[in-house]
Amino acid sequence: MTQFATFRVGERLFGLDILGVREIIRVSNITTVPRSEAHIRGLINLRGQIVTILDLSVRLGHEPAPVGDSSHIVILKQAAAIQAGGQTQGGTSDLMGLLVDAIGDVVEADAALAEAPPANLTDAEERFLSGVLKTDAGLLVLLNIPQLLSSN
Repeated sequence: MTQFATFRVGERLFGLDILGVREIIRVSNITTVPRSEAHIRGLINLRGQIVTILDLSVRLGHEPAPVGDSSHIVILKQAAAIQAGGQTQGGTSDLMGLLVDAIGDVVEADAALAEAPPANLTDAEERFLSGVLKTDAGLLVLLNIPQLLSSN
């Protein structure tokens, strides 16, 4: 059984293996980066470390997420290692965070029972999703983090 940290973007419930999550924080001042890609919301300073924040809503092909009281940032563990297929690039440890609309509970489910994503997804969504799990909390959409963090 795998534990998944869950969160919402729009009406969908998404999940990440909890082992890939460093921490979850409230949204603080996000500094925009001029001429960055649309899904890069900006940068934050997290206890002296610079964290790049991705707007998950935009990355999935939707409108930018409005930041509200329930918005949070999911800080990922070792984003550089994930991007490089398990090998950090030149010893860097770039931190990445996902801007989400709301945080859910930790859900335990058997990852081996994940089904293929539904056929009615947009191209962007299809590229970044790895599967769907049926849980007591509802359908849990699993993210493909290496693809999500890639620059393509």
